[in-house]
Amino acid sequence: MLVGALAVGGVGGAAALFLAPAYKDWQAKQAEEKIIQVRVEPVKRGKLIRTVSAPGAVEPRTKVQISSRISAQIEALPFREGEAVHKGDVVVRLDDRDLQAALASAEARLRADEARLKGAQASLVNATAEWERISALFESQDVSKQDLDNAQTTLDRAKSELEAAQHAVEAAKAELDRARENLNFAIIRSPIDGVVTRLNAEVGEVVITGTMNNPGTVIMEIGDLSEMLVKAEVDESDIAPVRVGQKARVYINAYPDEQFEGVVEKIALQHRLAADRSKYFETEILLKLEEGRTLRSGLTANVEIEVEELENVILVPTQAVVDKRVDDLRDELPSLRGVDAAKTFASVVYVLRSDNTIEARPVKTGVSDLTQTAILEGLAEGEPIVVGPWSAIEKLKHGQKVRLRDDASQEQRQNTDAASDDADDSQADASPQAATS
Repeated sequence: MLVGALAVGGVGGAAALFLAPAYKDWQAKQAEEKIIQVRVEPVKRGKLIRTVSAPGAVEPRTKVQISSRISAQIEALPFREGEAVHKGDVVVRLDDRDLQAALASAEARLRADEARLKGAQASLVNATAEWERISALFESQDVSKQDLDNAQTTLDRAKSELEAAQHAVEAAKAELDRARENLNFAIIRSPIDGVVTRLNAEVGEVVITGTMNNPGTVIMEIGDLSEMLVKAEVDESDIAPVRVGQKARVYINAYPDEQFEGVVEKIALQHRLAADRSKYFETEILLKLEEGRTLRSGLTANVEIEVEELENVILVPTQAVVDKRVDDLRDELPSLRGVDAAKTFASVVYVLRSDNTIEARPVKTGVSDLTQTAILEGLAEGEPIVVGPWSAIEKLKHGQKVRLRDDASQEQRQNTDAASDDADDSQADASPQAATS
């Protein structure tokens, strides 16, 4: 029995001695797998363009709304939506029968008032002659003072009737002019060359004129599609650096693979309210289109206005910059050098050390675009920093050991191998010289 126990013990000890290295390898592998994999890139210098983004819509630079200055029924619409028109083309024809009747009535009234004016003029001539005759007789005392007063009254009445007749003729002429003008309003012509971008009415509908509280019927809209702009809604918090003349990049949803160029042409002085009651300033951006290129009115767009351009600055990917609580950094860093202790948060970039541990480096950031951030203090060109992935960056701490991702490791190994090959070549070239010596 003792021999059997010793035999079993010997086998177990041998197995333990055999498995111990494998277990250690497994532990090392497990520890290696727990090390966070990161992607590293060197800090570079470059150009950064700060932009202000805003949504908007494409519209013709020049567009007019066609409405009627009279109330009448639509008789004809020669052009349909999408058709091109030229300046002076008849785009709306209204029923003018009532207007023709009104014109004839105004002409008849003018003739009647002119006839009454002639009668009043004749009456004044007669009244004047009678007054002169009575005045002469009164001086010779052949008529009484009453006769002279009656003649004066008749003369004054004739003058008043003449003045009234003159005013009536003037009013009749004005009414006739208005009737003629209204008749002309029955034919509406296009004031510009363009395209019918919207048609709101049909033949047979009655259009109404606008008032202070009622804008009236907008029959159609005509736009010049040769020049297009984007009306962008720039949030009030972003409007300060926007200036007329600044360049803009425009992305139109209908053309996802294209980028359009534009320039800020106009900035509203008064804010407007969005649907969510937030304030924005309407900013017009004139698009630079190739000759013959047209866009549809109303297309949804997004704009990026270039408000600032920085040259030769330290740049890092925006996601490489982490905002950490200053209180947390007190526990991680040996000192808070470069950190404003009065603030709650500090910006940090993780720098890779030679032993594959990372340093939480406080930095001072500048302007940023959608992908890059300018670093004003804290980093030098060429330093290796952790740039991704974000799921790894947000878990990192100062002094933590990291492992390069396979793609980064492969690239680093290739660079190392290339450097070794260059060194071997240099040694090979030097060997004959050493032998000769």
